[in-house]
Amino acid sequence: MSDQLPFIDVEFVDNPEPRCPCVLVLDVSSSMRGAAIDYLNLGVELFAHDLTNNRLASKRVEAAVITFGDGVHTVQDFVSPSAFMPPRFEAGGKTPMGEAVIRACELLEKRKRKYRAAGVSYFRPWIFLITDGEPTDYQSQYWREAVELVREGEADKKLMFFGVAVNDADRVKLNELCPGNRPAIQLNGLDFQGLFSWLSSSLRTVSSANPGTSGLTLPAITGWATVNV
Repeated sequence: MSDQLPFIDVEFVDNPEPRCPCVLVLDVSSSMRGAAIDYLNLGVELFAHDLTNNRLASKRVEAAVITFGDGVHTVQDFVSPSAFMPPRFEAGGKTPMGEAVIRACELLEKRKRKYRAAGVSYFRPWIFLITDGEPTDYQSQYWREAVELVREGEADKKLMFFGVAVNDADRVKLNELCPGNRPAIQLNGLDFQGLFSWLSSSLRTVSSANPGTSGLTLPAITGWATVNV
């Protein structure tokens, strides 16, 4: 009886490039109704377009989307930019931020297991959270677990966490998630276009290097946001 060859996903056979995974964790709670959700939709479309038009990033970057508002939903699992179909976000519900961060960490771990099984190398994953409020699960086990997961992930270099505050978001609570050397970013107005242009440019920079490369300089955060250390 002949040995069976291990199953390898077709996506990794067709594209063996190292992967740069990024999870967008997006607040779509009721406070985002109106202009905020409209500009968020436009920003995510720009993000996908920018990455698709870069030859290397289109092969290496993978994006997933988790929303939190009316529950926590994985609205897009990891795909390449060309396969990324930006969903149309609708605002409603509360702000279960801690639960959403836990879901993002779980999704990343699941994806990394697939990379390892296929023998595909990968860059340090990103979790990029955008919120205009405060976590409604702040007093729950979800929040405590989320903070612990992010802190451990950052300390072990298993992930990079970015938090963006929109309008009157509670940056004190958001900074409990953000690492000390990377505090919450305050978006200027509703400049989601500037935000997602920076994000796609940063991921292009990271994905153009070799996995494990340290000391990369990301584009400066100018114009679209402020960082108060």
